[in-house]
Amino acid sequence: MSIGVLIAIRGAREGDVAIAVGSDRRLSLVRRCADLAEALAVAHAGGADVVVVSEQPQLDREAVSQIAALGIAIVGVPSSPDSADHLRALGIEHIIPGNADGAGIVATVIHAAEQQPTAVAPQDADAGPRVVYEGRLIAVWGPAGAPGRTTLAVNLAAELATRASALVVDADTYGGAVAQALGLLDEAPGIAALARASLHGTLTHDTVHRHALTVGPGLRVLTGITRAERWSELPAAALEPVWELLRAHAHHVVVDLGFCLERDEELQYDTRAPQRNGATLSALAAADVIVAVGSAEPLSMQRLVHGLAALDAVAPASATPRVVAVNRVRAAVAGARPREAVADALMRYSGVEEVWTIPFDAKGCDAATLAGQTLAERAPSSSARRAIAGIAQAIAASAPAREAVPDAAAAGVPASVRP
Repeated sequence: MSIGVLIAIRGAREGDVAIAVGSDRRLSLVRRCADLAEALAVAHAGGADVVVVSEQPQLDREAVSQIAALGIAIVGVPSSPDSADHLRALGIEHIIPGNADGAGIVATVIHAAEQQPTAVAPQDADAGPRVVYEGRLIAVWGPAGAPGRTTLAVNLAAELATRASALVVDADTYGGAVAQALGLLDEAPGIAALARASLHGTLTHDTVHRHALTVGPGLRVLTGITRAERWSELPAAALEPVWELLRAHAHHVVVDLGFCLERDEELQYDTRAPQRNGATLSALAAADVIVAVGSAEPLSMQRLVHGLAALDAVAPASATPRVVAVNRVRAAVAGARPREAVADALMRYSGVEEVWTIPFDAKGCDAATLAGQTLAERAPSSSARRAIAGIAQAIAASAPAREAVPDAAAAGVPASVRP
C-alpha cells in the first residue's frame, strides 16, 4: 500500500518535491495544496500519511500539533539553513536537505512515514551548554466560586522561594489576578508572550528572562491575561513546550489555573478548534504536583467534592501526587471543630485521606491584598501564612533529596489533618 503525501510548499522546490513523490511507486501524491490551510483541510478528511510543508505564515507550533494529532507525519522543506532551524524549532523533526535529489526527497518522506509523529522540545538559540530541566511544576487548581486559587498560588510560591528559586505563572484564562495580587501593572502578560514565541518557534531561555519579573528574593512571576476574551492567546499546543522550558528557570514553578476542566469544543464541533480550557488542561497534564483548593463554606465544599471527581477524570490522583487544601476555615461555617469537620467531609465524600486547612484570616489577607504583597511580606505572623508555609514545606520535602528543605518557616502550626 502506497504512502499518501500532501504537499504545501511555496517556492521553486515545490516542483522538485512533486516530481520526486509522483515518480516513486511507494508514494502517492494526494494533492498539491495552495497553502497550509488547504493541506490541513485535506488532512482532516483523511487519506494522507505525510504532509510536506515549507515556511509560510500559517505554519506555527499549533498547526504542527494539529497534524501530529491526526497521526500524520510532517516533513519540512527549508529555503535556507536558518529556515531549517526554524522548522525544527516548530517541532518538525524530518527535514529535506537543501541539496537533496529525488532519491533523497523520497527517502526522507518514507522515513517520516515510518516514524510515530512527535513534537520536539523548544530549541534554544542562546549560547552555552544545554540546561537540564529539573524544576517541578506545581499546578494550583480549584472549582468555581473563588476558593482562593490565586492567593494560595502566590503565597505558596513565596514560601517555596525561601527554600529554593520559585516562579509563579498566571495561566487562569477566566480571571487572571496574579499581577494585581503582587501590585504589578498588567499591560503585557508574560505568559502570553511566551505562548506567542512558542507558536512561532522562537521560544528560548532569553525569552523567559525578558518576561519573568522579579518580585522578591528568589521569586519571579509571569503575569497572565486579565480579560477572559483573550483566552485564545494561550493555546495548549503553545504552552506544552513552555512548561518544560520553565523547569530550567526555577526549582518550583507554581501555576495558577482556571476552574473549568471541560473539553468543551471537542464535544461541540467536529474540528480542531482552540480549546477554551487548554491552558488549564495542559498544565495539569504536565504537573508534578497538583494542589486542589476549595473553601470551607458548605456550598464551596460541595463544589470541591464535585470538582475533585472531575479532576480525577483529567489527572488521576494515582498518576500525579495531589495536595488538597481548604481555605477560609472557621467555626462560623463549619461548626465548633472546623478542621475536623472539613477533613471528615472530604474523607467521607471524596476519599481524601489528608487535608491541609488554611484558617480564615481576613485581616492579614486584606492587608496583603491592599498593599499588593505576599502574606510573608505584609502579615508574617498571619495564621493563614503559617498554614500555607506548612503546605510549602510538605511539597518541598517531597522533592528529590538534592534540595535543602529547612523546616523553620512552618514551625508550630501543622496545618494538615488526618481524620
